[in-house]
Amino acid sequence: MDAAAAADDGLLGSLPPPLPMFLAMFLAVYLAGHAAVFRGWSREARPEASSCLISLAHGTPAVALASLALLSDPSRGFSSRNTGAQDAVLEYSIAYFLADLLHYVVFYPGDLLFIGHHLATLFVFLTCRYLVRHGAFAILVLLILAEVTSACQNAWTLAGARRRDSALAAKVFDALSAPFYSFYSVVRGLLGPLFLYKMGAFYASGGAEGVIPKWVWVSWLVVVSIAIGVSILWVSNLWVEFFRERSRGGLEKKSR
Repeated sequence: MDAAAAADDGLLGSLPPPLPMFLAMFLAVYLAGHAAVFRGWSREARPEASSCLISLAHGTPAVALASLALLSDPSRGFSSRNTGAQDAVLEYSIAYFLADLLHYVVFYPGDLLFIGHHLATLFVFLTCRYLVRHGAFAILVLLILAEVTSACQNAWTLAGARRRDSALAAKVFDALSAPFYSFYSVVRGLLGPLFLYKMGAFYASGGAEGVIPKWVWVSWLVVVSIAIGVSILWVSNLWVEFFRERSRGGLEKKSR
């Protein structure tokens, strides 16, 4: 550990642990969504909308914070030691996924896909933060790629939830669909797999030997590979539905 890292850890070690504070913040935002922000929405729609609200509170800030934490580390790399700033971003994301996991367990206990996704994601963050304390560079780049589409996705989801009740929401949903699908496809279908390949090649070459145990980095690769695969399948189904609706709309116009 160099002097700068030691000073950084000494300073952060004197501060209260950020995880409980972050978790309290996300729970407060979620409850505010239920009680105030989406008070006029139906009882059935409020949980999903509140989940979108905490996702908005996490996604874009996480991209900015992770970017700053990585850029401030001159020794960043796939096997580099986590810095205090990188650990703080990991805890920020751990708090979000814990809050959203609680949401799914309470309101959608049968949604095993999302519950499993959140548990697997928490496993990656927790092992990086508390077990090996190395490799945050790789995990935070993946976080950036996962969350850079968050604002657009949540706006699209909220508009979709209201499109049958609001003409404006329907217009927003239709306007966002193609740009969001395109953006998501490039990030999850191209950039994500490319970075995952570089990450896997580094670890397989023994670059993290003695720092990150093999079972840890292999599990990271498995979790991320499955997540990317599910994301590609999800957006592919959205594209199919998009073109099906456009085709149906074109046929209806011709029949008039």
